[in-house]
Amino acid sequence: MTISRFLTFTLAALLSLLLSGCGYNDFQRLDEQTKSAWSEVLNQYQRRADLVPNIVATVKGEAAFEQDTLTKVVEARAKATSIQVTPETLNDPAAFSKFQAAQGELGSALSRLMVVSERYPDLKANQGFRDLRVQLEGTENRITVARNRYIQTVQEYNVLTRSFPNNLTAMIFGYQVKPNFSVQNEAQISTPPVVDFNKK
Repeated sequence: MTISRFLTFTLAALLSLLLSGCGYNDFQRLDEQTKSAWSEVLNQYQRRADLVPNIVATVKGEAAFEQDTLTKVVEARAKATSIQVTPETLNDPAAFSKFQAAQGELGSALSRLMVVSERYPDLKANQGFRDLRVQLEGTENRITVARNRYIQTVQEYNVLTRSFPNNLTAMIFGYQVKPNFSVQNEAQISTPPVVDFNKK
């Protein structure tokens, strides 16, 4: 074997090692997993949004029910469904945050509706409302599971993006760290609740 052939062979082997270790295929795999996990989150949010009109229609049958609570649910649903979500949303922290805030408002409005509904015995006894409530609880659980999967996938992607030598591949191909879900009221929930058993 001549020296030039040996150098060519060595250079080819070195290049193939460098290319296989650059992480390009890992970026493709994790980017697709992130999009897939995000689609499942959207699917569950859509399921919740689809339940809202049925819940509102059922609750409207209770003549004395607070209209303000119903109005807030309807408005929150309209706001949450009006935000256009595209694959680019995953790479735009501002759009992602806006979408997350709208979904949080809808979740809060639905929670208030469920709490207020406890004061209406006829509504609580309504089988249709009970069924819708169970479906909503199941949907909220599915949203939590889907969000957790998304969070894990984004974490994997972001670690790959920031780790050496893959961060060089990320810079060359323009892969950015993806935003993840955050808590809207982090300061509030970090304060432990005060429990007082003293009767007044």
